[in-house]
Amino acid sequence: MFDTLISFASRGLTQASWGTWIAYLLVVTQLTIFTVTLYLHRSQSHRGVDFHPAIANFFRFWSWFSTGMITKEYVAIHRKHHAKCETEEDPHSPQVYGLNKVLWDGVDLYRTASLDRADMDKYGVGTPNDWIERKLYTPYNTAGIAVFLVINFLLFGVVGIAIWAIQMLWIPFWAAGVVNGVGHWWGYRNFETADTATNLTPWGVWLGGEELHNNHHAFPSSSKFALRRFEFDIGWAMIRLLQTFGLAKVLRVAPTLDVRPNMHLPDTDTVKAVLAHRFHVMSDYFRGVIAPTLRDEAGKAGAGIAALPRKLRKALGNGGRWLDASSREHLTAFTEKHPQLRTVCEFRARLAALTERNGRNAEGMLDGLKQWCHEAEATGIRTLAEFAARLKGYRLAGEAG
Repeated sequence: MFDTLISFASRGLTQASWGTWIAYLLVVTQLTIFTVTLYLHRSQSHRGVDFHPAIANFFRFWSWFSTGMITKEYVAIHRKHHAKCETEEDPHSPQVYGLNKVLWDGVDLYRTASLDRADMDKYGVGTPNDWIERKLYTPYNTAGIAVFLVINFLLFGVVGIAIWAIQMLWIPFWAAGVVNGVGHWWGYRNFETADTATNLTPWGVWLGGEELHNNHHAFPSSSKFALRRFEFDIGWAMIRLLQTFGLAKVLRVAPTLDVRPNMHLPDTDTVKAVLAHRFHVMSDYFRGVIAPTLRDEAGKAGAGIAALPRKLRKALGNGGRWLDASSREHLTAFTEKHPQLRTVCEFRARLAALTERNGRNAEGMLDGLKQWCHEAEATGIRTLAEFAARLKGYRLAGEAG
């Protein structure tokens, strides 16, 4: 009898091998990340995709069962993050709280943000409010994870408790910590967004596509996060699979940019494309105008590109938005010594002002783009003139010519 109890405690009812333990852990953690990225994030927070009720209700159940997160709270906190990104009101910005706080204690930041009921009501609009949400998932949000713990112990004994613990730490560490923390601190950027969001890696199966954080901040409502050929979004692959069986309906994806050759002037199609791809525009400007100008000017000075610290070189792409006063002074002094670089930076600032969504009417924006392109070509700076010629041809793919 004693041996039976010891055997049960050590391996549970299944008496499974370590291979089964690992397979089970991978399945449950992947289900959890899919629940977060597909349902809570892409569907509920941004309305980029709708799921068949059977799938949506499974995701709701699994969220309650494996994380204890309340849909309304997750959605509200995430929407506020986008609305107040990198400000004092951002619920989890490493620029505000520091990387260590967000990486290692993101759960506490989430919990603190969830206590603001006014924000929960304001940003959590449109989330499920049916009987099961009101009577079970919200008031007893920790009951599911308790049941999950018991089931894991019955299946695998003490190993099941370890599996449960890893499963419980999966989202707090990878999503709340790594994506929200490191994803605003380190990585590569496809788009010069108005925040510090980065792509951590072109592919990260265990993160469900959330690793492509910069892409997401550039096009928040897109249900597809991979936007370059070498990037892979396993979450999007799952959406497409569900769509094949009529279990998902894609509502929004990032628009595709087309470039028409030999356009003499910007037109209304140009305006639409520039507004939709304003972060892409600024990224193209940095790569196609500022970076080569910096290389040319630094080469003329005989100092090479290393004459300007990497932090300040990056700041040329965002107008020095995240620099402190001292670094901004340093950058200004450097550009003043290089007139051509100063000119292209000034044109960048003007273009950025044009692309901001500030209520400007389409006609006013079109006039501004025409003037900007005319003056850019008149500078005689080759890279700037080439960019202006390309900009005039911008159009959303599928739009009439």
